[in-house]
Amino acid sequence: MTTSVERVMRALTKFARYLVPSALVVCWMSLGTPCAAQENPDPPTVPVTPDVGDGRGTLFAPSGWLVMSTPVQKRIDLKLYGFYIGDLDVPVAQVDIPFRMMKFLTVTPSYMYYTVPASGLNELAPQPAGFTDSYDEHQFRVDGTVAFSVRRFEISGRNMYVRRFRPAPLNDMNRYRGRIAIAHPLRVLGRTWKPFASYESFYEPNAGWNRERIWTGVTLPLTKHLLLQPSYMWETSDGTRAVDYLLFGLIVNTR
Repeated sequence: MTTSVERVMRALTKFARYLVPSALVVCWMSLGTPCAAQENPDPPTVPVTPDVGDGRGTLFAPSGWLVMSTPVQKRIDLKLYGFYIGDLDVPVAQVDIPFRMMKFLTVTPSYMYYTVPASGLNELAPQPAGFTDSYDEHQFRVDGTVAFSVRRFEISGRNMYVRRFRPAPLNDMNRYRGRIAIAHPLRVLGRTWKPFASYESFYEPNAGWNRERIWTGVTLPLTKHLLLQPSYMWETSDGTRAVDYLLFGLIVNTR
């Protein structure tokens, strides 16, 4: 059965879906100071299992990740990611190459690979299922992120195209992801903490708007080149259980 917390989160995502286009337009019209795209690594997307009805409740998935970022040229970086989604036993590898086209615009081609064991697929299914094979997926993605600041609030809007290469007999398919995010730096004990929040929705031609995320956390500097990012993300998707992610990430930046 759907809990009261899930009902509240679903209501928030419905409200956010209508709010996002208007918010992007208003932010663009009131464009303040351009800023760098928000340094929030993108958590991996677990696969959509067959829709067998609404059954078991929310899945809790503590997860960890590491990203190493280094400049290649003045406007080009290289980012290497490693994720591990707990409870589902899902390892993920990802490579991003951000190109800063302008002060407020970054274009990022990227590649992601992940594998989900049969046990993870059975955990994701809304009802107990009999998966015996693992699921592997390759993704090629490219996104454009517009980022700017208004009175120290850092606002970004991202549009991403994803080409999903799925194992036979499943067909390859396209996906669109749209995200709006906001962050605000705070001085705490002589260091700059950066709380953030974002809303993201997913669209696929054969399934429509079928996945949503609400994500919030804080980026904490440990040293000049090392940052810690604890966060929480709630994800709902057609055909799978809702997932509560408790994420702990390390960001290594050599710039």
